Amino acid sequence: MAAGVIDRTDLIRAAQTGDPAAIAGLLAACQTDARRYAWRHCQASDIDDAVQESLLVVVRKVRGLKAAAAFSSWLFTVIKRECLKLQRAMFRHEPLDDDVAERQLASRTDGALRLDLTHALESLPAHYLEVVLLRDFEELTIAEIAGRLGEPAGAIKSRLHRARTLVREYLLGGDATIAPP
Repeated sequence: MAAGVIDRTDLIRAAQTGDPAAIAGLLAACQTDARRYAWRHCQASDIDDAVQESLLVVVRKVRGLKAAAAFSSWLFTVIKRECLKLQRAMFRHEPLDDDVAERQLASRTDGALRLDLTHALESLPAHYLEVVLLRDFEELTIAEIAGRLGEPAGAIKSRLHRARTLVREYLLGGDATIAPP
């Protein structure tokens, strides 16, 4: 097991020198971890883009990494940043007032609204979806969710608010400008 750590450290150091084979090997070695981390922090439709953009950042900036031991945490930071960038780009629009939003949602059939809501929920990052499902579908209280997830109630409230805001923005995103995942 220690040999695997040494091999990866050596691979990172070799990639820092610009060795093309080492860079390719490093990208192959970290791709699974990158996808797993992106799965947790990105919307399902953004995972591939976030991983690809993150790996491009690795290629461009691995030389500037000061310590090979910091590679994994640096990679996760890059992925999280890419996920946030993609998320902000997806929901960039002018907010609607409540009357306009209500009319827009009321104009849809029940079936269409159910389908749109399903797509909106599927587009949420896992940590947002979990809180919405526990609160709105299992009807747990904030305190019960906080206890189950082992997190402070304030963090749960904040995450629930952000998740609901994302769902609302998705549903009101306009005339199919946001494609379902």
